[in-house]
Amino acid sequence: MWGILRQRAVDGGFSASSLRRTRSALVSARSYAAGAKEMTVRDALNSAIDEEMSADPKVFVMGEEVGQYQGAYKITKGLLEKYGPERVYDTPITEAGFTGIGVGAAYAGLKPVVEFMTFNFSMQAIDHIINSAAKSNYMSAGQINVPIVFRGPNGAAAGVGAQHSQCYAAWYASVPGLKVLAPYSAEDARGLLKAAIRDPDPVVFLENELLYGESFPISEEALDSSFCLPIGKAKIEREGKDVTITTFSKMVGFALKAAEKLAEEGISAEVINLRSIRPLDRATINASVRKTSRLVTVEEGFPQHGVCAEICASVVEESFSYLDAPVERIAGADVPMPYAANLERLALPQVEDIVRAAKRACYRSK
Repeated sequence: MWGILRQRAVDGGFSASSLRRTRSALVSARSYAAGAKEMTVRDALNSAIDEEMSADPKVFVMGEEVGQYQGAYKITKGLLEKYGPERVYDTPITEAGFTGIGVGAAYAGLKPVVEFMTFNFSMQAIDHIINSAAKSNYMSAGQINVPIVFRGPNGAAAGVGAQHSQCYAAWYASVPGLKVLAPYSAEDARGLLKAAIRDPDPVVFLENELLYGESFPISEEALDSSFCLPIGKAKIEREGKDVTITTFSKMVGFALKAAEKLAEEGISAEVINLRSIRPLDRATINASVRKTSRLVTVEEGFPQHGVCAEICASVVEESFSYLDAPVERIAGADVPMPYAANLERLALPQVEDIVRAAKRACYRSK
């Protein structure tokens, strides 16, 4: 396992080149300033942490291999050399232990950024995340804030089996007291991580390993050290009038590619990048559905009790009379993630699944 993680850290992900190819058709559909620079998600995360550590001496990083090895995925590259071992802590392989230390440090007024090598390993620390961090502000009648960020790769990677490929967005988003963010682009990663570090409450920051090496256009505004994105606000990545597609993280790229294919058949799809899972931008979602009258929801996670289910409930409660077709839900298969590559692909949403669902919602096919 360690060898696999280290190799992935070096080459930036097994599917980085293939993902780069799929992006080429999508960039033209998005509006960026002329001559915009490009930045990888990895560099966006690294720069966000670096700038926040520079601006606030209370911010520090801790986790397995974040220091001398510079991070299993090189997100913390250069930070040990710049800030020293007092602010970049290499921890033993004990998630419960170092997460508990991080929460205690946040109680004392520091601002820890805790890295999990994968969010699957956060299960070892879930008691501290939920019982020690999420509930403290409420149970202390507002007297205790816990300014801590729990970050790391979430969801499916490539060929790492059921114990390393689960999406925890719905798990953590169901907990009052937590904020849950899931970036897609470099701009998302920079702006949302800065917001998370500055926030007085605990934030679960769900990245995607296969996006780390992916390059995205980024504006001059987003490169400014003061740049910050609002928590709880979705982004309309592509405007449309026939069907709304909501999704987050890596699936945003899939949804944009599906929208391109749908456009070839005369279907105008609006793609919403949720960015924030909790709080959820219900207003943007419902406004879009009221415009398009159709909804397709997409996520990698399990279908039961998922993020898609919550979005469906919100739309039924607030915009049911605007719907012209049943809501279409696209999610991962209701099975632990297979190891074999062919079965793994069948267990995850694909572009063609989104296209078929949108066409069904528009009554273009069965």
